[in-house]
Parts: sequence; C-alpha cells; structure tokens
Amino acid sequence: MKAFLYRWMPVNASAHGEEVDQLLILIHWLMAVLFVGWSIYFIYVLFRFRAGRNPKASYEGSKSHLSTYIEVGIVVVEVILLLVFAIPAWARWVTPHAEEANALRVRVIGEQYAWNVHYPGEDGVFGRTDIHLIDATNPLGLDRSDEFAEDDVTMINQLHIPVDRAVSVLLGSKDVIHSFSVPVMRVKQDAIPGMQIPVHFKAVMATPEAATLSGGCAAEKSCWEIGCAQLCGLGHYRMRGFFEVHSQQGYDDWMAKQVAKLKPAA
Repeated sequence: MKAFLYRWMPVNASAHGEEVDQLLILIHWLMAVLFVGWSIYFIYVLFRFRAGRNPKASYEGSKSHLSTYIEVGIVVVEVILLLVFAIPAWARWVTPHAEEANALRVRVIGEQYAWNVHYPGEDGVFGRTDIHLIDATNPLGLDRSDEFAEDDVTMINQLHIPVDRAVSVLLGSKDVIHSFSVPVMRVKQDAIPGMQIPVHFKAVMATPEAATLSGGCAAEKSCWEIGCAQLCGLGHYRMRGFFEVHSQQGYDDWMAKQVAKLKPAA
C-alpha cells in the first residue's frame, strides 16, 4: 500500500512527513477494507433478495445484529486512528520544540493573489510595518525608516529556506482567508485576516537542481510549489508560489546577496 500510494504523492522532504504519510496509509487501508466489504455485501444483496427469489415482499426486515457489530467496529477503529495517531501527531507538529529556539522565522502574508514573504534579515528582528505604507512596490507596508527594517528582505511568491533547520512560518492574510499549502513539506494551514498563525516544519532534503528557482522554475514540472488550498476569489487559480531548500551555506550566501541589494551603492 505504501509503495502504491507513493507513486501518486509528492516528494516527502519534511521531517514530519513520514508520520503524515503513515496516517494517510492507515486511513486508506480502512477505506479499502470498507470499500471491498460493502461491495461484496452489495453484490450479495442483489442476488439474495432478487425479485425472482422473493416474489412476495417481506416487511419483517433483518433480525441479525451483524450490521450493528460491524458499525461499532468501524467506529472503534476510527476512534483509535483519531486518539492514538492523529491527535498526538497534530500536537507534536504544532508545538515548538527546543531545537526551534534556533528556528528560521519567516512571515508569509497571503493576499489576492500572491504570497508575500518577509525575512527579518541578519539581525533576526522583523522591522515595523504600517498599513498606510502599503502600495504596489511595498505590499507588506514595511517601514524602511525603522532600524530593524533596514536589513529585512521581502519577496513575492518565492520562499527560500535552509535544509536541516527548523522553520517557523508566521502566517497571516491581508484580505480574505487563504490556505498555505506546501505538499512537499506536508504542510497546509489556513491564513486568516487579523491572526498570526505559526506553522512549524523542517526540510530534510534540498531542492533538486531541476526544481530550483533560478533558471525559470515556474516552467518546470518538478518545481516545489506553494499553493492556496482555499478558494479566495476569481484569481485563485494564479495564487501560486515557489520555494527552494538550500544547504545552510547556500542559504547564507543567498541571504547575504539579498541584504547587499538593500545597501545604497557607494
């Protein structure tokens, strides 16, 4: 089952992805058993209670309690999946761990129809934002006069992260509800206006060269994408971003280049 499902699933590049996939496999096993079982029962009923064998209708109904036992059994299995697997796994995914003290913090703000990415720069502190400063060239309203904003890096529809380092995405929205969906990282979380929702994950695999953002990633089927999994308006179809996982050195080099672009030419 696992090998079969992996043929249709995106690459798993996240530390918690294996646990997500395992839960999906268990759910698919349950659905497979139910599908086969009810299909066999349906075929049996078609022959057992066909008109030729039962010319006169019976109004007594079934006197067996087998269906009740089966239904109770299904409920028990679903409760086990929920309490033993799903809820504990969810608690681990949403709770920051000790290693996340050194996590890379990134703000990702959705809007119709783009993902705005905000890095705190080399000082690790997000600069001040002001709604009155928002325009076409400054979609986040970043106040560059703030001392902490001088080295902040902003991108549109491009997310860069290092491999083997915890990432904490601070998710929000400027207008309507969006849904931050990163299948390769096994991440999906609604972005809700007026709220900042943390999303934690760690990449364990660098982006293959064919899927990197340099050289026209958008044209490659192998791109690692950021999608919006919530219908957010007429332009929902084009709310598509891309992300790249670097080595730590590669990420540091990339960040240094972005910060250097912010400095005025001598």
